[in-house]
Amino acid sequence: MKKKPMLKTVIFACMAMIIFVGCSTNSTIKKEKKTITLTDVRGKVEIPEKPERIVDLSGNSDILSILGYKVTGTANSDSYDYKKFPTYLEDTLKGSTIVGYSMQDTMDVEAIMNLNPDLILISTVQEKMYDQLSAIAPTVMIKLEALNWKEDLKAIAKVFNKEEVANTWLENYAKKSKEVGNKIKKTYGTDTTYLSFLASGGQFYVFDAAGFGSVLYEDMGLSKPEGMPKQSDISLPVVTYEGLAKIKSEYIFVIATEEDLKVLKGNVIWNNIPAVKEGKVINLKASPYFVQGYSSIGRQVLINEIMGMLNETKK
Repeated sequence: MKKKPMLKTVIFACMAMIIFVGCSTNSTIKKEKKTITLTDVRGKVEIPEKPERIVDLSGNSDILSILGYKVTGTANSDSYDYKKFPTYLEDTLKGSTIVGYSMQDTMDVEAIMNLNPDLILISTVQEKMYDQLSAIAPTVMIKLEALNWKEDLKAIAKVFNKEEVANTWLENYAKKSKEVGNKIKKTYGTDTTYLSFLASGGQFYVFDAAGFGSVLYEDMGLSKPEGMPKQSDISLPVVTYEGLAKIKSEYIFVIATEEDLKVLKGNVIWNNIPAVKEGKVINLKASPYFVQGYSSIGRQVLINEIMGMLNETKK
């Protein structure tokens, strides 16, 4: 009979331990689920303080990487093949699942749901998906300028309270791009001019204030040629063969598919352009170079490639 009090004591002790462990577990879970409130284009949105499974549909997985986030799902697919990553983001996005292309306004909701995201990032392009996506996980919507990549980086950094990280990255990028630009000027001449364009379907889309062109002129400080059409918005200026011949550039970067490049090389006007005659043309594949200059990390990769591209014309 004396054993019963002892038995009760053991049972109560075990129950106390179970309750304690349970409370500790719940406490841990609460800590893991701590949230913060951000302000996006739609207003206030509550998200995990430290999101671990981000699905980005906005096309800014490269910027999220700069800010210290790893995406689980991404729409930063290659613009010529939505099933693969652009080459300049292969390392950055390794292990992520492609769920679409960032310029699409709708994507596979089931595929996104299967990734079990704790945060979804979209741009205004995917606005009509907002209700569906926000039912899956907290969804942040951003509006991008497109023509000004630095402002896009800063805008996203502001949403996530990472302005200092973004500013440091931009400062380092500016320093590096100027260094490379100065090396090119020293090697090829201070006033040497450079042109970049996309050849597509017999038309020529000239890069000036965006993409490849802004890497050359804005970031690296290289000189623009005479006769350049000006870019006033996101749309690239378009010229004909005759318009192309009026642009007096000493070096030319041609971005094209194999088919478009073949057509270009067969044209008499093109073959009579001085830079073409002198072998000062760098031929680049449409994928990835058409869109590479629009990506923060793409630009970073590009400035490390351009000197080598120019050196190839000397061989």
